[in-house]
Amino acid sequence: MSSPKLRLAVIGLGHLHPRAYMPLFEAQAGLEVTAAYDPDAARRAAFCQDYGLTGYATLDQLLEAEPLDLAAIFLPHADCEAAAVRCAAQGLHLMIEKPMAHQADAAARIVQAARQQGVKLTTGYCWRYHPVVTAMREALAQGAVGRVVSVEARLAAGRVGRYLEGGAEWMLQKARSGGGPLMNLGVHWIDLLQFLLGDRIAEVCARHGAASDAYDIEDHTAALLRFANGVAGVLTTSYVVPDCFPNGRDLYIGIKGTHGTLSYAPGYEGESGSSAAGQTDVLECYSDAPALAGAGVRRLAFQLDRVPGYSGYMGQAYVANFVAMIQDQAPPMITPDEALSVLRVVAAMYRSGETRSWEAVCA
Repeated sequence: MSSPKLRLAVIGLGHLHPRAYMPLFEAQAGLEVTAAYDPDAARRAAFCQDYGLTGYATLDQLLEAEPLDLAAIFLPHADCEAAAVRCAAQGLHLMIEKPMAHQADAAARIVQAARQQGVKLTTGYCWRYHPVVTAMREALAQGAVGRVVSVEARLAAGRVGRYLEGGAEWMLQKARSGGGPLMNLGVHWIDLLQFLLGDRIAEVCARHGAASDAYDIEDHTAALLRFANGVAGVLTTSYVVPDCFPNGRDLYIGIKGTHGTLSYAPGYEGESGSSAAGQTDVLECYSDAPALAGAGVRRLAFQLDRVPGYSGYMGQAYVANFVAMIQDQAPPMITPDEALSVLRVVAAMYRSGETRSWEAVCA
């Protein structure tokens, strides 16, 4: 006998991602989206009409009326804490769009509430599910680069206008978003670097800037990193990328060691696939590690099928993992403490921008 479907409500629609997540939710046989909350009547009506959902003007109305199992929260980052704590008190499992909150302290209170109520909690660091990331972890474990000495990462994606056009102008307001591309995009690479190296970022030195005074967020950041084991790194994030750049995004991760280098510049299929046939991503591995008998140069190609929805196959795997977590069939790909550690790195980077010095990351 099959288990009953998990009932999900979408909390917040003034974000670029709720519509992009709907194909991911619909692809899960064990999941059913039944309702949505948003205070904007027109936005709520359009979304609910398009997906056949019941809409609510307040979160309390939704929670009082709907029998639910989980909440997918897409609110402005500063509003996520109150909604998550309220949903957890109702016994709902929590899928909160990254970075989970606008500040590390707020995220810590969400984690505490989830633990106290015994509900599962996840956030969308979907790059962990990428097959190239799996291959990078395997290469590191095999000693392909020897002892890691440095990392380099950059993530530049889109212009600020997309938030105005998408009804998410709050993303350009620091009090509501927590920050700019470092908070919204850089968190992906901070999480991924810690995941790949199996180590935490212990200290940072960052500088932030803005190309316009029309908003109070930074729109570019450059940061130096020091991992707990001594590995050095550099991370740049930006909303300043030309529209003509391939896929509108400049993404890169490189890992250098005593015997080799891993180099990966992702293609990004976005919300609907880079083409009808998908895409091919390539991991370049340069190694003279003795243990690998002179592996030399290897280019590993991964053919990635087109999957509808946010982040395509990565987003689909992310949602599937959370459903399996709730059903006690799988461990979490990312734990609440790991998600919290990302925001603690971000907090140290913003402090560094103010103090103009190296800042320790709170453990």
